[in-house]
This record gives sequence, structure tokens and C-alpha cells, in this order.
Amino acid sequence: MRKSTRAFSRRPSWSRVLVAIAAVLLLTFPLISDDAYYQNMIILSLVFAVGASGLNIITGFAGYVSLGQGAFIGLGGYTVGVLATRFESVSPWLWVPVAGLVTAAVAIGLGLVSLRSRGPSFVIITVAFLFLVQVIAVNWVAVTNGTAGLTLPLPSWDSDVINWPFYYALVAILAVQLLMTWWIRRTKLGMGLIAIREDETKAATIGINLPVQKIIGFTASTVFVGMAGGVYGYYLTFIDPRGMFSILISVQIILSLLIGGKATLWGPVLGAFLIEPLNEIANNSLGGGNMRLLLFGGLLVLVVIFLPQGILPTIETLLYRRRTAGKAGLVGARIGSGGSLKSWADRVEPAEREASGRALLEVAGLTKHFGGIKAVDDCSLAVADGSITGLIGPNGSGKTTVFNLIDNTVRPDAGEITFDGERIERLTSWDRAHRGIGRTFQTTRLFGEMTVLENVVAAQRSFSWSQLGRIAVSGREAKAAEELLEFVGMRAYRDQKAHALSYGQQKLVELAQILMLDPKLILLDEPAGGINPVLIERMAEMFKELNSYGKTLLIVEHNMPFVLDLCDPIHVLARGTRMASGTPAQIQADPAVIEAYLGEDFQFEPEGVR
Repeated sequence: MRKSTRAFSRRPSWSRVLVAIAAVLLLTFPLISDDAYYQNMIILSLVFAVGASGLNIITGFAGYVSLGQGAFIGLGGYTVGVLATRFESVSPWLWVPVAGLVTAAVAIGLGLVSLRSRGPSFVIITVAFLFLVQVIAVNWVAVTNGTAGLTLPLPSWDSDVINWPFYYALVAILAVQLLMTWWIRRTKLGMGLIAIREDETKAATIGINLPVQKIIGFTASTVFVGMAGGVYGYYLTFIDPRGMFSILISVQIILSLLIGGKATLWGPVLGAFLIEPLNEIANNSLGGGNMRLLLFGGLLVLVVIFLPQGILPTIETLLYRRRTAGKAGLVGARIGSGGSLKSWADRVEPAEREASGRALLEVAGLTKHFGGIKAVDDCSLAVADGSITGLIGPNGSGKTTVFNLIDNTVRPDAGEITFDGERIERLTSWDRAHRGIGRTFQTTRLFGEMTVLENVVAAQRSFSWSQLGRIAVSGREAKAAEELLEFVGMRAYRDQKAHALSYGQQKLVELAQILMLDPKLILLDEPAGGINPVLIERMAEMFKELNSYGKTLLIVEHNMPFVLDLCDPIHVLARGTRMASGTPAQIQADPAVIEAYLGEDFQFEPEGVR
């Protein structure tokens, strides 16, 4: 197995030793010490660790910052508390899984509302949710007993091991939470969540179903948090609304995540075991109350300013720089010579390699105005199945906007879009990707913090529950991605972070990414822009080979020799509408096109004629 297939678990050997030592100490501490004070500190640290690890899924992976995570601890605690006081003959432990289900159900409902927003709006909604459930707990006296709180049954086991069941139950919940986090990070679901964090609009265009994956991620971030809250409530034996739904719990959880490191496996755990001792110091030495709020508020500001990545990512970055100091990086090295997509060639019948003549894509009366600017104005054109069609025109003529309308990056004001015989203007971007539309952008939009391989496997050619759970960084998905990277000459860069690549390299990776969709129609927005002539020739060869596999290409480009040598037919846009269509020879001879775009001095010498 190549090292990049272990992307999330890939760690130096010394770090695994440290994790193993910490795990042994955690498991054996109650056996070697009966100090109730430190056991209590570790129990609270475990609660925060579960909360931060859960938050890591929606905040670290998907980029949605929530300040309401403490609400799910409170919901879990109250679920166990209410059921335990109603059914005293039943062990409270039986209600702990129910607490997880209750928090998951609430998270689904909250997600349906809140995940439509992003950034500060999402943060405000989660904070409002925390205070809302606190108000409900205060006023729903018949169920929660209001401000008087609930007293849970006292533990029935021997007093010599009074904390052991709570301690090891939380250790087990944390272990399962970490296992789920590790698994999610390796799956198509995890790739989708990180893609959403990096560029939500781009994620939609490569087939990632935004609402479904965000709600799954949000729900997964709360299930075990609710269970930990249930154990925590039973451990306290007395719960009240202001204690269980305190904003300070949410602040401590998010601080644990930020200090340890977002989107890492062990960062939230490390942060939690640092934050809780600070909490004890604030309570015992600084008087608690406002001083505790000041301490955590100040710490949050310092972390954001001076340690934005968190402890573990910062250490890993420093170690990486030290290991690579003085060594030549991959970026800037020669791009591979490329390869042939044998798996694609084998499945295409010779008869399918020729253009069929039928329209694969048709747009009719397409219109998009931005205020008084008519970006696209009653534009109509067709792209024949199996063709390489060009779309040219002056800057500002609406070419990229047409692409944005075709893939739903922008919604049209009017017009019809028909793809493969189906009207699609009402479909979402991911639905269009699933039907076979793949699109590159004028300025590449890769997911910078993901590796090259992860960028390619992030694309989702269809939606199914089994697809989301499929391991993405190894097995069949990785094999398909590597074949595509070999085709574009970028396989040697599979472990490189995308943001470190050159502009031309990023264009090649973005092409491999959309090919992962196995699209019927490939939209290429200025593929030759800003890259060297050798790479332009390589791209032309790749496009011709893709076309030989039955793929239809629609290319926006200003490099006229490139377009005229490669494309037939060619559509010309001007002022948002199609002004001419025809073969390369017809376009070069069209007086209107010459006047509006090519100019009187334009001359093109076809390839092979010198």
C-alpha cells in the first residue's frame, strides 16, 4: 500500500509510540491511583474530548464552525436524566444509546434549517439553538423539573470503584468516536466534507450532494457526543438547565479543537486534556466566574492569532520543513509523459468513436443579466455528440457565464438547457454532474489542502449510500484515480498538496478530477490559458484521445491556433449571444467574426502546413 493511501493515519513512528503510551496511561490510571480529584479531571477531559472529536467532523472537515456543541451534551444528559427518573427500575445505562439517537434526531432537524447558511450566520444559529434548548429545559417543568433540576438514581455498585464505570464508559465512547472519525476521513463522504470546506461551489460541480453530506456530517458529529452527555449527566447525579446548557461548555469544546488542531485525529483529544486542567486552575486559583470567562476568551483570541492551525498541525509542518530542508521539491519537476486510458479504450466500440451528429447539449434562449449588464442574452447553440466544439468570442462576450449556466454555478433568468434529451435547468449542480457533465474552471479551483490523489477521488460520479461509505484513498477508487493521473502525467505528484503545484500542473489535475466523473460532456474553460506551449500541445493530444473514447468536448479558449486546429464546429459569441457558427474555415472567412474578434491581420496556418 502506498503511503498516501493512509493519508489520515500517516504519522511518524514516534507519534504512534506517544499515542500508545498515552492510551496505556489513560486505561490504567484508575488502577494505579484512587485520587478522586484527578479521576474527575480526566472524566471531564474525556467528555470534552468526545465533544471536540465530534465537532471535528463538521468544523474540521466540513468547515462549519458550531458554538452549539454543548447543547448536544445537555440533550444527552437530560435524555438519560428524564428517562432514569421516570423508569427507576431500569438501569440508567440502558438510556445512554437512546441519548445518542435523540441528539442525532435533533441534529437532523437543526441541520435541515441551519446548514442552508454558512460562516457567521451558521455560528449565530448554533448559539441561538443552545440558548433555545436551555429556555425549553427551564420552562418545560413537567418533563425537566425546570430550574429545580433532576436528581438521578445513585450508582448501585461498590463505593470502592465509584468512578470506574463512568470513566471506562467515556473511554469506550471516545474510542468509537475516534474510530468513526478515522473511517469518515478515508471515505468518499470524508473527501466530500473536506471539499465542501475548501470550495462548496466547486464541490457541487464534481457530484458532491451538498445538503445530504452536510447533514450526515452534522449528525455524525453529535451521536456520540449525546451519549457522552448521557454518561456525564449520570455521573453528576444532579442536572439543571443552566449547568448542562452552559455556553462555557461549548467554548471549552471548540477551544479543545482549535488548540489541538482541526481536521486531525488526535488534535481534539490533546486539546481537551489541556483545556480541562486550565479550567481547574481558573476555578481553584483564579476564583472562576468572570475570570474563567476572561481566561478562555483570551485564550481563544491568542489561538486564532498565533496558532491558527493548532498544536499538532504546527508541529507536523515544522517537522516536514525540517525533513525537506535543502531538498528539491516535486513542484517544478518535469511532468510525466502521460499514458493511455486503456480501461476506457477497451469499453468503447469503434462505432461509438465517431460523432453521432445528434445534439448532446442544446441551449435555447439562455439569458442571464447582472443588474444592467446583459452577460448572456437570448443565447442558443448546440453541441453534437462526439464532437470537439469550440466556443470563442471577445472578453466579456459571455462564454464563461454560459458554462456557469450549463453546470448551475449560476442560475439563468430564462431559457432552456437540454442535455442528452433531458431538460436540466432545474437540476442542481451535482445532479448535472451525475448525468455526465464535467467542467474545469478558467482559474483552477482545486482543493488546496487535499493531496493530488484526494482531489481526484473526491469526485462522485453518482449518489448512493454505498458510494459515500466507499474507501476513497485505496482500492478501486484510488486505482481509477491513479490511471487518470497517469493519463495526464501527474501520477508522480499524487501525494503533493494541490496548493503547492504550478498553475499548469493544477490544470492537469483538475482535468483528471473531472474525468473521474466519467462525463459524457467535458466543459473546458480556457485550458490553454497561462501554460507553456509544450503543455498546450500535450493537452491537445489528450483532448483528441478523450474524443476518440467517445467523449464530447466544449472548449472556451482565446488561443485561436489551438481552437482552429482542434475544434469543429466553432460557435462565436458577442455581447452574450451567438453571432456565428461553422467550421474553422467558415469562421476564419466570416466578415462579422473578423471585425468583432479575429481582426483583419489574423492568419492561421493549419498544423502540418509550414
